[in-house]
Amino acid sequence: MMEKVTFTNALGQSIIIGEDAPFVLIEIEGTGATSVYVQTQKSPFQDGDTYVDNTLEPRPISIKLMVLAENENEMVEYRHRLLQAFNPKLGLGELKYQFGNVTRRIKAIAEFPPTFPHAGDFKDTMQPSLIQLYCPDPYWYELDEEIWGLKSFEGGFEFPFSFSVSFGTVGTKLTIKNEGDVKTPIFFELFGPMVNPILNNETTGESLTVTQELLENEKLEINTAFGQKSVVKVDANGARTNAFHYVSATSKFFNLIPGDNVLSYTATGTTAESNAIVRFRNRYLGV
Repeated sequence: MMEKVTFTNALGQSIIIGEDAPFVLIEIEGTGATSVYVQTQKSPFQDGDTYVDNTLEPRPISIKLMVLAENENEMVEYRHRLLQAFNPKLGLGELKYQFGNVTRRIKAIAEFPPTFPHAGDFKDTMQPSLIQLYCPDPYWYELDEEIWGLKSFEGGFEFPFSFSVSFGTVGTKLTIKNEGDVKTPIFFELFGPMVNPILNNETTGESLTVTQELLENEKLEINTAFGQKSVVKVDANGARTNAFHYVSATSKFFNLIPGDNVLSYTATGTTAESNAIVRFRNRYLGV
């Protein structure tokens, strides 16, 4: 089974660890299950506990590799490249892991710089190394975003970008499938003109209302991610304004549940240029 690891740090420096020299993958651990913290409560005289919920703990990943070089000078260079790439002082980098025909990514930081155990008689040409990574967000992510469009009218709207967007048909509800293992947050872009848009997840019964008027060439950006919830209005000149306080009190910053989700949006004052884009990235428990 093909295995390959690519780590890119915050400066854009990348290291590929796989089947070929100079960095040969020996073993990687931590790509599957991660620890679960089970939350419970207990009443006086209760036998056992009452289950409340659970959360996933940060993910540790351990990489063992062999550094192969032709001579001592090459070995010094390769060791330095590893130390540069996995420099923890740079903050979070991105780890891509390929297992067979599946490749997913995760944010990671080295818990300490790469270590180089004693290589015995082979220290000039063969050097084992150990890299220990810490992933604050334990989920593995799809490489590419899912991008879907919700249209309210037929007409000549053209997006200012060239990638593929899947649209729901006019007068129908758009069914989006979350193929990941867990709920995933959404990033919405609402393009004016429109007044008081309402976003709906009809599968869960949740909705999000923003009491704002968008003129032509204005848009709203809405992020439903935990710890990153935001609503930003962007005017025709690109100026950005916080619009979080225009969200109605009954609104939910909803996620997509695993499986099918029926999404729709409504607003007044719409035209052929009024549209919504839905972006999300599937999340997985392991690779």
